[in-house]
Amino acid sequence: MRFNNKKMRTIELIKEIQKLPLQKRIYVIEQAIRSIRKQDNNIQLSKAANALLMDYTTDGELIAFTNLDYADFYEAK
Repeated sequence: MRFNNKKMRTIELIKEIQKLPLQKRIYVIEQAIRSIRKQDNNIQLSKAANALLMDYTTDGELIAFTNLDYADFYEAK
C-alpha cells in the first residue's frame, strides 16, 4: 500500500504543477533538474573520495607533501 501512496502523491504533484503558468512550470522543472544534478555530483564525489581514502592515508608517495602543510611559505615579489 505504501507504493500506491507515493504514486498518488506523485500524480497529485504533477497535476498541481500542470496548473501553474508556463513560466512557473519551467522554473519548477529547472530547479528539480538542478537538485538532481547536485545530488548526483555529491554522490559521485563521495564515491571517489571513499575509493581513494585508503591510498591517501597509507601511500607514502601520495602523502609526502603533507609534511609541508605547516611550513612557512613566502610569496615571491
